[in-house]
Amino acid sequence: MTPVTSMAGRHVALFGLGGSGLATALALQAGGARVTAWDDNAAKVAEASARGVGTGDLRALDWSGVDALLLSPGVPLTHPEPHWTVGLAHAAGVEVIGDVELFCRERAAIAPGAPFVAITGTNGKSTTTALVAHILREAGLDVQMGGNIGTAILSLEPPSEGRVHVVECSSYQIDLAPSLKPTVGVHLNLSPDHLDRHGTMENYAAIKERLVARARIAVVGVDDDYSAAIAARIRAGAPVSVERTLADGFMRDGTGVVLMRGGEAVERYDLAGIGSLRGAHNAQNAAAAIAAARVVGLDRAAIERGLRTFPGLAHRMEQVGRIGRVLFVNDSKATNADSTEKALSSFERVHWILGGKAKAGGIAPLAPYFPRVAKAYLIGEASDAFAATLDGQVPVERCGTLDVAVARAAAQAAEDGAPEPVVLLSPACASFDQFPNFEVRGDRFRSLVRALPGLVPVGG
Repeated sequence: MTPVTSMAGRHVALFGLGGSGLATALALQAGGARVTAWDDNAAKVAEASARGVGTGDLRALDWSGVDALLLSPGVPLTHPEPHWTVGLAHAAGVEVIGDVELFCRERAAIAPGAPFVAITGTNGKSTTTALVAHILREAGLDVQMGGNIGTAILSLEPPSEGRVHVVECSSYQIDLAPSLKPTVGVHLNLSPDHLDRHGTMENYAAIKERLVARARIAVVGVDDDYSAAIAARIRAGAPVSVERTLADGFMRDGTGVVLMRGGEAVERYDLAGIGSLRGAHNAQNAAAAIAAARVVGLDRAAIERGLRTFPGLAHRMEQVGRIGRVLFVNDSKATNADSTEKALSSFERVHWILGGKAKAGGIAPLAPYFPRVAKAYLIGEASDAFAATLDGQVPVERCGTLDVAVARAAAQAAEDGAPEPVVLLSPACASFDQFPNFEVRGDRFRSLVRALPGLVPVGG
């Protein structure tokens, strides 16, 4: 835990007692703050009270004595309209901040020189965060990883000069962190997302820009126009590209990433054969991670060692194992067509398991990748709609449930004459018709695959 000593003696209202909210309340109290916490979910309020957190309905609070409102990232700050607590705070002239802001203030107070790598982007931020942390750990550094990737930032150990914090930041968290000023700020890319919470694409981009605007070194992907404009405005020290030629920065070159200086390649990092970093999107993630690791102080050998040993993220193009030539890949986190596109573009011959609770737009945008699909195995509610989209372009088998789909795909992939047939779970759908979340869906796929005769775990 990071006790928030910078708020000692102050009264803090807190709304939202999910995982990060409860961690924030405990960290504030550990640092000497007085907390009044609330949530619309009575069970969460009861849990917080049982953990010793001060609770109370914020509607009944005397806001004249409140120093700050801590808002959980999932609670609307501005759109579609401010949460009622935000209105109460603004009426009383009380600042509204989040847990990342508390971490930044604590770092400034107790260890201003502590290395801090903050990472954002519409896509790829979790993989890049995990990859940076892995590279640094493999080099023997004391690394704390968290934020939007799983462990609440204030549940991590406190900042210190000999410890590196690698933190994934969502746009919601950035919007609540006005003093965010990392050692290395990484911004990967931008595409339309969360516009219900930010109003417009321009506002969304402006919020993302804050993460890199005050960083000591800004690592910025420049392959989309919004991000390229950000890089130009802030004069990013380390541009990253997998599509454009750079005179200076990190760019994709064949099967690797090269560091360019003055139009010349001065270092090369080979990604060939690293299964966890397949595809152009992972080349971008790797390039950003390489740039961040170099700023932290690692040499080329240490970075290459970390790249080669990176296991990947669970449920994101996770290589589960092989049976002969057949590779089984868990991409359950791909809950829409845009995410599934990354997986389909990374493999040449795919036995594709897809379906669930469909998102707007379906899978029609994936048509350019249909020639890579040997067969589609449909599950869940979206089966009829997806079968109609695939009709005449991809052979289809309606399987209904995941266990049937895995068995059928495994059997037919074993008979496929391609050099590396891939059984890919990349649903392009939410899981809620058959599973509580994508993690449970991915865990089920993994357990079904591991039960297949002859499976050899990747790396095993």
